[in-house]
Amino acid sequence: MVLTKRFPLAISRGIRYDSENLFVRIESEGKVGWGEAAPGSSEGASTAEEVELALRKFIAPGIEGQSITSLYDRAINEKVAPCAYAALDIAMWDLLAKKANLPLYQLLGFSRALVPTSVTIGINPPEVIKERVPLLLEGTNVKSLKIKLGSPEGIHADKIMFEQVVKSTTPYNVQLRVDANGGWNVEEAKHMMQWLADRKVDYVEQPLKEGEEKKLIELYNNRPIPIFVDESCRFAENIPHFASYVDGVNLKLMKCGGITGGLRIIATAKAFGLQTMIGCMSESSVSIAAGAALSGQIDHIDLDSHYNLNPDPSTGAPMVDGVTLPPNVPGHGGNLKEEYYA
Repeated sequence: MVLTKRFPLAISRGIRYDSENLFVRIESEGKVGWGEAAPGSSEGASTAEEVELALRKFIAPGIEGQSITSLYDRAINEKVAPCAYAALDIAMWDLLAKKANLPLYQLLGFSRALVPTSVTIGINPPEVIKERVPLLLEGTNVKSLKIKLGSPEGIHADKIMFEQVVKSTTPYNVQLRVDANGGWNVEEAKHMMQWLADRKVDYVEQPLKEGEEKKLIELYNNRPIPIFVDESCRFAENIPHFASYVDGVNLKLMKCGGITGGLRIIATAKAFGLQTMIGCMSESSVSIAAGAALSGQIDHIDLDSHYNLNPDPSTGAPMVDGVTLPPNVPGHGGNLKEEYYA
């Protein structure tokens, strides 16, 4: 199913206008579990067709009677694309919670989310920023804005854009965060982190490219704002390699293979004393609701992609006082609307 964005999202690596997602439905004992995959080349499957092929191959030997964790371990060992496996993992957790007649966040032993979500604005020229900020914030209870920087045109373009963000957000009293998506080199990152700190930015995410994690130590010492990694943190086992020179990690269900992988990232990050963040790809309310079920244990929330869909084919992850809340119903609460599959 093609999900169209309300506003195209431009980051350092390109522009996304839509996403062809695949939804998974599992039925057992009169209950239905829903999952969702948002394909991405960096997550191992570029199209919905590749996702479907990977899942059909994985389930061909049968999955009945096997635990969610053992199936996840098998998927990792077989190198199933994480964004594909995420759909199955999310659906299985949804089904398990529905059979237990509990909201998924309660089944996991978590509290309901309290931290407001950031809403994202992509790389754009100042005139677009001036128009778009009110469209994102007017009449909402959004409390923080994440700004994509790392422009291919360089840090001068980043500064011009960011200054317009500051002007345009002044009436709305929102916190500002920055995600460079690996768009800077070390010297640019050092300069921009101080420049952004002077403008009261909360943190910077993925200042350097994935694969350049060892260079983060050059930024970590005397850092003026906290450093989070995103693309550099795909699985829990990545964390020990950079834990001593970052402040936190951003988990995404499509990167780590679903809720099971997300739980492992949270546990490992906490073991290393790191803060946690949860983000999203081009996902509807089905996957966002699954992420929201984890967010009671997370420090920073970026579960906002479903707010940028036109339309969202799913229900289940509303914004309440700035917070993307998991519904108080059995399961994760996300459902594909019947008109999209009946």
